[in-house]
This record gives sequence, structure tokens and C-alpha cells, in this order.
Amino acid sequence: MPIEIRDSRLTQIVAADAVIQQIASGFQFTEGPIWHPYEKHLTFSDIIGNTIHRWGAADGLSDFRRPSQMANGNTYDSQGRILTCEHASSRVSRSNADGSGYEVLASHYAGKEFNSPNDIVVKSDGAVYFTDPPFGRNVPWGTARECDLDIQGVYRLEPDSGRVTLLVDDFVGPNGLCFSLDETRLFVNDTMQGHIRVFDVQADGTLTNGRLWADVTGEADGVPDGMKVDSTGNLFSCGPGGVHIFDADANDLGVIRVPESCANFTWGDDDLCSLYMTASTSVYRVQVKVPGRQLF
Repeated sequence: MPIEIRDSRLTQIVAADAVIQQIASGFQFTEGPIWHPYEKHLTFSDIIGNTIHRWGAADGLSDFRRPSQMANGNTYDSQGRILTCEHASSRVSRSNADGSGYEVLASHYAGKEFNSPNDIVVKSDGAVYFTDPPFGRNVPWGTARECDLDIQGVYRLEPDSGRVTLLVDDFVGPNGLCFSLDETRLFVNDTMQGHIRVFDVQADGTLTNGRLWADVTGEADGVPDGMKVDSTGNLFSCGPGGVHIFDADANDLGVIRVPESCANFTWGDDDLCSLYMTASTSVYRVQVKVPGRQLF
């Protein structure tokens, strides 16, 4: 069965008999999906393929950027611009939704090059938060090179000034991150530790009171990776077997099992009830009952 039920409340979020549909395939390692709520298309990375692709039900598949600097995570800001984490260049970049206006927002902290920015979110005040593990300094997910920094950090970027603030420096492999609905908390998972931590967000955007929120468990392939919160506060995180769904109290309700190892996901279509999942060589879709959230 594609749906692993660990708590009966899961069926209020996704049907027990939900069907997983493959919508595109033939890639090398898909990641970073984002849905454009007005133009109705999905943009996503193929890290190893060094390309950002775009898919729409009407127009099918096309290349958005090639080469992409082995791009990983993407998001939209409030103006509909695309922010991208680049493995090969160790940079955070920004471009317009049509691909024009490319610019580098950040590449260094304290005079040292980032490891390989991985995943990225934008707070409602415009501040950008991203994780920086070393995964993109290894083949095949990036280019082989030594790290300049000796930490695996979580950072805050002020896009207008370019100021970068180190928020947390004690992760082993920081990866997916997302805000709670009211933005008072930031969740960050650790691929190497197999768990999710949560932090309180202060008025100045810094983080305090970090603590373990949940373990992401299972016997199948997969690790904590992409992570987001839906419109009612349920937290979705990639993990063993597919996409795990937690309630607000950190109870793991179950898993949307994906045919390939799933790295990330986003909600799309008119009702934001289609969950698009980037998984290894493919992109999959499944219908859920609770809408996701628009990125802008």
C-alpha cells in the first residue's frame, strides 16, 4: 500500500487508498520543487543533471536553467522571484520567475565560502533562512573540494543589505527547514542524525531554545530532507520510505510511500491539494485532503 498508517488520524489528511502518479521521469536526482500559483507550473532541480526544469500540465517539460550550478533547494520570495541553493558554486542566488535577472545574494560567511547551501525558506518579513551542509562538496551531488568552514550551519540572510548571520552551528547535516504557521518557530531537520529540531524565532530573526522535536523513523530507504507545514499546521518531512506526516504535537501519523527515495515535495494545482514529490529519477504526485500553502 502506498499509504502507511501509523495513526488513524492520517486518513483525515490523505486517503488510505490514495494513488501515487508518476508525472515525469528520466532524471538523475530531483530536488527543490516549487509551484507557481498563478502561472500553474512546477519548477524543480536535477542536481546531478545540472539543470533546473519546469513542468506544466499544458506545456509539459522544459529546461529552465542549464547549467544550474548543480542547484538543489528552491523557493519563491514575496515578489515571485526564485531563490536557489547552488551546490557547485556554494552560493545562494535569485532570479525572476522567467529566468531573467540572475544575481548572487550570498556566497561567504566570515570571509569563508559556504559549504553547499541546501534548502531555503523566506519569512514574511523578507528574511531568507537556509541550511549549509557539506553534501555538495562530494561527487555526484556536487564538485569534490575541501570545506572552508568547519561548521554545518543554519543562516539568516538579509537580501537587501546582504548581511549574513549564523544562527546555529552545531548540526551534523542540516537539511530541510520550515516555519510554523505563525512563524514563531523554525523547524530544521538533520539528515545525519535522523531527527527534527525546533527553535524559537526571536523578534530580530535569531533562533533560541533549540530542542529535539521528533525522530524520523522507518526501515525503508530515505533520510530527513525536504520539510514543510501545510495550511493547518501538519508538518511533512521526507524520511525513510517517503513523506512522513506529523501532527502539531510531533506524533508521526504515517508515511506517503514513494516508489523511489524522496528528497523533497511541494503542494500545487488550483486547490493546493496535489502533493508533488521529487524522488531520485522522477517526479510523483498524490492527492491530499488538506491544502498546502502558497509560497507567495
